Amino acid sequence: MLSVIIPASNEEGYIGACLAALFASDGGQAQAIVVANGCRDQTAAIARSFGQSAERAGWSLMVLDLAEGSKPGALNAGDAAAAYPSRVYLDADVQVGPGLITALAGALSQKMPLYATGTAVIPPAHSAFTRAYARFWLRLPFAQSNAPGYGLFATNAAGRGRWAEFPQIISDDTFVRLQFSPHERVQLPQTYAWPMIEGFARLSRVRGRQDAGVRELAQRYPGLLEREAKPALTLPQLARLVLQDPLGFAAYSAVALRSRLMRRSRGFIRGR
Repeated sequence: MLSVIIPASNEEGYIGACLAALFASDGGQAQAIVVANGCRDQTAAIARSFGQSAERAGWSLMVLDLAEGSKPGALNAGDAAAAYPSRVYLDADVQVGPGLITALAGALSQKMPLYATGTAVIPPAHSAFTRAYARFWLRLPFAQSNAPGYGLFATNAAGRGRWAEFPQIISDDTFVRLQFSPHERVQLPQTYAWPMIEGFARLSRVRGRQDAGVRELAQRYPGLLEREAKPALTLPQLARLVLQDPLGFAAYSAVALRSRLMRRSRGFIRGR
């Protein structure tokens, strides 16, 4: 048994599909906690409308509606309400595939501290620019590393004991992943759909937030990034990637350059 915590801020366009996929999976006798935070839309109401669907699927559903818009605050509120020690932290725009929740529950049944995730699939983007960016990004060391956990990550009870509350930081997912050594991270073959942010400007904002999050972790938690253990991208490897996909490289480079020029990220920035 496990608790699935879903922080959601103004996600009325996504939370329905997220919950429909969750309750269609075979994770019965699990708990879903939607933590609407700082919402000015119908996120909480839409989530509550899935009560009967959850019950039919053997799930319990709790919806918390917080006034403050804070992802760390939402994660902490979800943890406080969780009924089970094994936790899945799920972004509201992610759709889990069949079998993933059950596979996570099985993986997290071990006594040793464990971090687990599924295998992300990026749905085809609407914009040609994002399609090119995503195509190149997927071939870079982080995306190719074991258990990157973007959009969905999980821990068992022993793993959750590695940290207390979620700190007020930008990159909560990286913070959690790096609480674990590489041999403690497991990537399961079961998939989940993780949509890439659409468009040059939005990708640049999100990339700027990600870069700021890494800098913040390096400053506040010296030595933590050493656990990343992703392979380095060598110049010959980069050259091959550029020759194989020059348009993808151009899109990726443009986003990286603009995000570095901006460097104005000071907190959680939504891509949408």
